[in-house]
Amino acid sequence: MPQAGRVIAVARDGAHRFSKEVVEAITIVGSLGVEGDAHAGVTVKHRSRVKVDPTQPNLRQVHLIHAELFDEVAAQGHAVRPGDLGENITTAGIDLLSLPRGTVLAIGEEVRLEVTGLRNPCAQIDAFRPGLLKAVLDRGPDGTLIRKAGIMSIVRAGGTVQAGDPIRAELPPPPFLPLERV
Repeated sequence: MPQAGRVIAVARDGAHRFSKEVVEAITIVGSLGVEGDAHAGVTVKHRSRVKVDPTQPNLRQVHLIHAELFDEVAAQGHAVRPGDLGENITTAGIDLLSLPRGTVLAIGEEVRLEVTGLRNPCAQIDAFRPGLLKAVLDRGPDGTLIRKAGIMSIVRAGGTVQAGDPIRAELPPPPFLPLERV
């Protein structure tokens, strides 16, 4: 079933810091990511993954988080705002975590992002807000780990993204592949 939502906020940071600065608009560059962001590039930019193999393809060019997560963690006593968890695009109204791998997110008229997988939350989240790591992880009925800290994507078509832009999910052909950590 197609999903639609909207952009709540956009953020970027040219350095490898945990949080990103919310800005009026970001420019998405084809095959690279967010212009001026430390994670933009064809090869992996995440520091721990660079240490393992700097030639890996960058499956984490653009990070998206659903704003509904902020309400969920606020109920557990954690104040989180757009950009705080290092995402580039904060969304509302679209269930990002339920999308299959390969979904294309059409944002505005130009931008197309292909969903590659889930963000794997790490201990840095607890350094930002003690106890927040536990709040962004859960267990399914069968005991499987559920990661709720957003999704990662690669750029298929670039352009400008700003708050208020519509988002439409274009599902890949079946069979749908579940999101895994990237």
